Amino acid sequence: MNLAIDIGNTWVKFGVFASGELKHKESCSIEAFTTSLKQIAENFPFIKKAIVASVGNLSSHQVQKLEEKYPILILDHTVKLPFVNKYGSPKTLGVDRIALVSAAAKNYPNKNVLIIDAGTCITYDFINADNEYLGGAISPGIHMRYKSLNNYTANLPLLNPKQPETYIGALTQSSIHVGILHGARHEIDGFIDAYKGDFENLTVILTGGDAQFLLDSIKNDIFANPNFLLEGLSHILEYNTF
Repeated sequence: MNLAIDIGNTWVKFGVFASGELKHKESCSIEAFTTSLKQIAENFPFIKKAIVASVGNLSSHQVQKLEEKYPILILDHTVKLPFVNKYGSPKTLGVDRIALVSAAAKNYPNKNVLIIDAGTCITYDFINADNEYLGGAISPGIHMRYKSLNNYTANLPLLNPKQPETYIGALTQSSIHVGILHGARHEIDGFIDAYKGDFENLTVILTGGDAQFLLDSIKNDIFANPNFLLEGLSHILEYNTF
């Protein structure tokens, strides 16, 4: 069994894998990392090794506790990857994007795949049918857009995301919801259409914490997979032997 750990700025996601399949998933705050790690180790005593993304967000004490339990692979640009990385600056490519592309390489071999991750940012990553990662795009995520409208204007309120009922906002609050959520959906559909114009038989994956706000109204056919990043981490761990 393997343990995949995705560490964000606030939350940590754990995925326990056996023979490449996700058997258990849970999340905790960074502060609760050591406690959750201990509980997972007790519940799944056959875990042999772990992979960690964004280890820099952990304290030295938390890293020590992890190293005491398992051999760990820390994902960075030096790790052997299951795809050809043609990104212009591989040292700056985020480990989350590396993991997502790795999942595409494993789950959709010999296909053109666009991975859309709707999280803090909305990222677009493309791997072609020759297993070459060419790059993608980064734009503000849903919550970032709400915060930006509030931070950079004098009178617009900070709102929580809410599904708009129409395309026409009759009040300031509904206008914000329409602008942000429908704007993001049109952006996503626009990117998908552009990629479809250049690459045949495109497979599109939507993942990330805010995918739920976007999924139902995107006009293009997509596959939703909330565990895609963890699956990619597990595949990288299996691809590397140590």
